[in-house]
Amino acid sequence: MKIESSSKPAGAPLMKETRAQGAHSTGKTSSANADDVQLSVLSAQLSAPDDVQSFDAARVSEIKQAISDGHFTINAGAIADHLISSARQLVDSQRRA
Repeated sequence: MKIESSSKPAGAPLMKETRAQGAHSTGKTSSANADDVQLSVLSAQLSAPDDVQSFDAARVSEIKQAISDGHFTINAGAIADHLISSARQLVDSQRRA
């Protein structure tokens, strides 16, 4: 089963962000030099720092070494449980929105 990361969530509200590209020689920015960027609320949440899920370089190194040594085992049941839990959370959050 392939999960595409390029899919856009249906009905995701968009946030509008305007950034100036540069300044004129007088130091003032012009609205003609501004780019309009629209981000979904989900993308803003994903780009925000999250203290709960932090990157553990030591754990990644440990798993990488176990794979290289050939004694890394995959717990398919745990993966399935977490996948179902994530799907439930996503469905519940979309129902509330």
